[in-house]
Amino acid sequence: MDAAITPDSNTVLNSIRERLALSVPAGWRLTTLGECFKWSSGGTPRRTDPTYFGGSIPWAVIGDLNDGVINETQSSITQAGLQNSSAKWVEPGSVLVAMYGSIGKLAIAGRRLTTNQAIAFTKPDPVDPKYLYYYLFWQRPSLARLGKGATQLNISQTVLKEFPFVLAPPDEQHCIVAEIEKQFSRLDEAVTNLKRAKANLNRYTVSVLNAAAEGRLVPTDAEITRERKQEFLSGAGLLADVLQLRREKWAGRGKYKEPAPVTESVAASVPEGWTVATLNQLTTQIADVDHKMPSAVDFGIPYISTKDFTDDDAIDFDGAKRISSEDFEALSRKVRPARGDILLSRYGTVGQVRAVETDIPFQASYSVAIIKPVRGFDLADYLKIVLQSDAVRAQIKRDVRATAQPDLGLAHIREFVVPIPPASEQRRIVAEVDRRLSIVREVEAEVDANLQRAQALRQAVLARAFADPGESGQ
Repeated sequence: MDAAITPDSNTVLNSIRERLALSVPAGWRLTTLGECFKWSSGGTPRRTDPTYFGGSIPWAVIGDLNDGVINETQSSITQAGLQNSSAKWVEPGSVLVAMYGSIGKLAIAGRRLTTNQAIAFTKPDPVDPKYLYYYLFWQRPSLARLGKGATQLNISQTVLKEFPFVLAPPDEQHCIVAEIEKQFSRLDEAVTNLKRAKANLNRYTVSVLNAAAEGRLVPTDAEITRERKQEFLSGAGLLADVLQLRREKWAGRGKYKEPAPVTESVAASVPEGWTVATLNQLTTQIADVDHKMPSAVDFGIPYISTKDFTDDDAIDFDGAKRISSEDFEALSRKVRPARGDILLSRYGTVGQVRAVETDIPFQASYSVAIIKPVRGFDLADYLKIVLQSDAVRAQIKRDVRATAQPDLGLAHIREFVVPIPPASEQRRIVAEVDRRLSIVREVEAEVDANLQRAQALRQAVLARAFADPGESGQ
């Protein structure tokens, strides 16, 4: 056994081989990728020599592999780079497969190009390139199981060559490819429709948030009380109460300083009975932690960043970095997130909003602004809505600093202007947004489930094609 194949790898290969042997049709042959095809890999010119890069020769890396036909690459090399490295020409019609990182990622060369050493390739004549491509697509999970490495999983060419391969007669290869592509075409259409539905749900969510922030989602207090000939506490009255409590509960350093009001011209643009305020007026603190990154520990207190903001509007505390209790206490001397606070991503991916809905201790990195609404007025739920509306997103876009990593300063966040409806109207807005978006979440979950089913159906199509071809046309 070749030294490059570990006992574990050999066990996996034997298991795959035994499983395939049970379903090889008559007239087909169970062989290996190395027995059927001549494999090679590329190389990388010396990075320190700038004359090796930027030429006219396409040079593919794993990021260029698109699970389809590859005609363009992100990078290119010169003739000198080709001659002074292990990079090799890859002919059109060759099948390319990633051996590092994203093991099993695929492409078919649509033009003559070169690759780096992370990509293996073969010109599979006389085997149909798409037959080999779809077979490798089917076996991608098994290829990934063979990956080894401490920092980045990889497989060697030796392992790739020993990987089992089911070879069909040439005429059946073309029939199998045609049937796979017919079935995949139907799945592609279904997936396109599902993605369109998901995009429409996203647009609907935005429209709901905008309507909420603009007073168009529910009847306003002004409309309701006018019909009933009643008085109501306006947004301006609510703001006055908030500012009064903010003043009374002040626990900051130094003498209390009244936050500057918004100009009357801006206040005139909101619905009747509403007013406008800065976030600074509605909060007791908007801050982030010290920018010195604490060390990670195996067991400790969650230290979340924007990467822990999940797609389902939640926070992944389980997957977050952990810090020691000493570092947590040191960071918390400046600000400590608590239930009822709002988190706003302010560095890198700017503008994501999450509500703190837990009592477990955690800390947020400096990439996140911790916003503490004045307690006692149920402001948090409403502010979470308005911070995601176009009214605030336009201010974020205006104020974000375009550097290597987009950065939104705390001073800008404090001066964001938000519309303030009366308290009772806020509660109706929050309830209506929750009602509508709960329906959106249910539909999104169904769409996501169908997208996963579509992926499973692709594997089922491939399994029938290569393991039970008699069923593939049904």
